[in-house]
Amino acid sequence: MAREAESAFDRYRGRVERPIYRLFAEYGLSHSRWFVTGMTANVLARSASLLPPVVLGAALDGIFGAGSDRIPYRLPLVPAAWIPAGNAAQFRFSVALIVGAFLLTAVCTWIYGMAANNFAHRVMHDVRTDSFAKLQRLDMPFFDDKQTGEVMAILNNDATNLERFLDDALHDSARLIVMVGGIAALLVWMNPQLAAVTLLAVPLMWVLTRWFMRAVEPRYAAQRESVGDLNTRLENSLGGIELVKTSGTEAFETDRVSVASYDYFRKTMAMLRLNYVYRPGMELLAGLSFAATFLVGGWWLATDDAPLVLSGDLTTGTFVTFLLLSQRFVTPLAEVSNIVDQYENAKASSERVFGLMSIPAHISDSEDAQPLEDPAGHVEYDNVSFAYEEEPVINSVSLSVPAGETAALVGPTGAGKSTLCKLLLRLYDVNHGAIRIDGQDVREVTLDSLRKQVGYVSQDSYLFDGTVRENLAYGAFEATGEELIEAARAAEAHEFIEALPGGYDTRVGERGVKLSGGQRQRLALARAMLGDFSIVVLDEATSSVDTETEAAIQRSLARLTEDRTTFVIAHRLSTVREADRVFVIEDGQVIERGTHEELVEASGLYASLWSAQTDEIRASR
Repeated sequence: MAREAESAFDRYRGRVERPIYRLFAEYGLSHSRWFVTGMTANVLARSASLLPPVVLGAALDGIFGAGSDRIPYRLPLVPAAWIPAGNAAQFRFSVALIVGAFLLTAVCTWIYGMAANNFAHRVMHDVRTDSFAKLQRLDMPFFDDKQTGEVMAILNNDATNLERFLDDALHDSARLIVMVGGIAALLVWMNPQLAAVTLLAVPLMWVLTRWFMRAVEPRYAAQRESVGDLNTRLENSLGGIELVKTSGTEAFETDRVSVASYDYFRKTMAMLRLNYVYRPGMELLAGLSFAATFLVGGWWLATDDAPLVLSGDLTTGTFVTFLLLSQRFVTPLAEVSNIVDQYENAKASSERVFGLMSIPAHISDSEDAQPLEDPAGHVEYDNVSFAYEEEPVINSVSLSVPAGETAALVGPTGAGKSTLCKLLLRLYDVNHGAIRIDGQDVREVTLDSLRKQVGYVSQDSYLFDGTVRENLAYGAFEATGEELIEAARAAEAHEFIEALPGGYDTRVGERGVKLSGGQRQRLALARAMLGDFSIVVLDEATSSVDTETEAAIQRSLARLTEDRTTFVIAHRLSTVREADRVFVIEDGQVIERGTHEELVEASGLYASLWSAQTDEIRASR
């Protein structure tokens, strides 16, 4: 699947340095008590698990040995004064140590599981929450450019990858260090010469690991990108399922998902092919280490003659301990590939998370921003220009709407009407000129106070998956039940709500799919009526209702807009006849302005649009 040109997100992600370090420094430190507890318990558990083979070897030589084969009972790091005398006492001591080691391993493993999972899931919670909070603060152009599937991959897949790394990979890494380091130390303490044979494969394993890490890193990054592409394709196809079905394009969408899925398959297999070389290679080297230990130690013990350049004696207990510990040596070394997998995956995910965190929000409060308090609502556009990236949308627009008046914005689709109103809300910032409310530049007031004074009802009435009541109260969370019903009545919505199976407690489904377009718009209008706005923007707010319902909603809109400055964007010119002033927008410019009557008499674009719509109405009767 071809990717588009590098986005801002890609650029910032590419600049992230030491992502795993940042993960611990910015998120891990606040939960360090869980991390320290977990790692301490893990080290104790792994260390305790090494004790039984050592005790067994000591018992074989010191208790069960006979004649010249018997040597004094001894254990590393245990003073001779602590070891009891006599075979029976030493046997009981050995049993107690082995049982105690197993108990300590079990208890510490439980402690580790509780602490490590607490640490990993707390960090994951913080990362996901901060990522979402950052997304909320980003400018609208980010969402215009960024695909939903890729954003969801960051919030879900990448956060989950980090949790797995903090839990599984850290556990395996600690086990690897303790097991390899502890086993190596024990082997060297018991017989340095045979230990050199057993540990001969470790440098080769290190070389193989370094090669694998360098080779697999770019393949992990490519796989993570393909996950975002696949999620986006699935999101788009399922989100537009109605269009797909009405267009009969199921096969086309299946092909597109197949292409994205196969791209993910290819990149995953490219990564796994390295694993297919690395993991068997590690297992082979670990197996050769065990085989070399068995060959050299077995020959040494069987012939009672040190082979090759080795010298000295080898006891049966030492040989058995070597074999048992070298077997323990194999598993953690062979699992290095899993650790590397999780590390590289977490590194790629961390880069995406911190890349998102690094994207600046250009639309934010200025240092000296003041709250917009109880404005009268006089709105002025002063020579305003705006472009989406390099494409001009608004060109030198100047207009003024006195407080309490209703202004209609009309014109062809794509003329820039909605963009003008979104600039008022600072969903985007003007490139040139200024927009003022009561003489205050909207860029010099706090965003929160600005958006609490401007109510916006768009043509795409979005509803969350929840009840009617929850959607009505969204943004006015303290509203009482009586206030909700009053707002619904004012928006001509109460009757249809009462007719729903659960009334106000009926779930509307994702994006309100269980309701008609007209019902969704009436709920959006009711929601706006709960707000204490000085300025109201109605962006095609009645576009999805029939003529009869529109007439009823117009009555409620009169109540909503009373004593409020109102911007009405409409294609049905019959809905703006009573506006105090009408602005005709074409190609991002105001080409006509005046009342309905004045514009009809002017015989310009507005008059042509009015004539076409009235002729259409007559023809339909």
